[in-house]
Amino acid sequence: MPILTLRGMDDSLAAALREEAHRRKVSMNALVLALVRQGLGLAERRSLRHDLDALAGTWSADEVSEFTEAAADFERVDDALWR
Repeated sequence: MPILTLRGMDDSLAAALREEAHRRKVSMNALVLALVRQGLGLAERRSLRHDLDALAGTWSADEVSEFTEAAADFERVDDALWR
């Protein structure tokens, strides 16, 4: 397998890569490979369900209750619409 060395990387780019790798919970190598694949149009398309991963587990119990209460109407079936 070829080995590639990146020269000219400044501290801000290195820090941004480290932070993104940490956020995605992947190695820096895996992140750079994914970004290169994406940039070249070789990345697999991700489904929408991954776009909200950053929000998972971030709501407090009060926020969950508030959302559940606000969305309760979506669980009701309007019988008149089905006649």
